[in-house]
This record gives sequence, structure tokens and C-alpha cells, in this order.
Amino acid sequence: MHKTILAVLLALAGACHAAHAGDLVIHVDNVKSAGGQVKVALFDGAGNFLKKTARVAEAPAAAGAVTVTFKDVAAGDYGFSVYHDANDNGKLDRNMMGIPVEPFAFSNDAQGHMGPPAFDAAKIAVPAAGLDTTVTLR
Repeated sequence: MHKTILAVLLALAGACHAAHAGDLVIHVDNVKSAGGQVKVALFDGAGNFLKKTARVAEAPAAAGAVTVTFKDVAAGDYGFSVYHDANDNGKLDRNMMGIPVEPFAFSNDAQGHMGPPAFDAAKIAVPAAGLDTTVTLR
């Protein structure tokens, strides 16, 4: 009997968690060409930002704009990075000094100084209903 009650409570807790998750829709502007993929890495929290991805998504590149959607994102603070893998080699190409040579962006269109931005500059708050946001590749 106790195991049955526990199983029901755990199932309800899981259902409640799912009910507080919405979609994170990211519109990526300034895509220069239709070759390759637009890739987005989502990071959950300051400690994981640019270190440990929570989720990854991609969409075929299309000149102009591309939309990438993360389904069922729990409410919370996130940051993301995006780049156009124009040559479709699966990585962000860099020059000899380590500077990206493929277009990229961060959430909030945050920019760093001599490196990537801090989490506070890129942080987006995703509510339970989800979020629709736009970034511009540079």
C-alpha cells in the first residue's frame, strides 16, 4: 500500500514538473547563407555557462533568419550560444589566435571584451509559459 502511494506521489510530482515547462524559441537573424547548420547550445545557470551544455539543437541554415526551438524547458535562468556552421564541419572554426571566423552570437546579443560575455550579460529568464527571443549573428 505504501509503495503504491509513493508511486502515485512520484508520478504526480513528475507531472507537475512537466506542467511548468514551456518552449524556448530562438530566432537567429543575420544568417548570411543557406549552407551548413545553425547550432545552439543551451546552458542552465552561471556555473555551467559555456562549460556544460544542458541541451543542443540545430536547424538547416537559410539566408536571412532561422528559428530553433527547445521543447519543454523548465522555468529558470539560462544562457545560450549560437553559431552558423557554414562549412558544416561540426565545429566553430577559429583563426590562429582563437578568434571565431564563423558568425556567432550569445543570448541577449551579449558581447564580451577580449572573450565571451559573462553569464549575467547573457542571462535570460525563461518563465513556465516559455520564451520567444531573437539574436543577431555577428
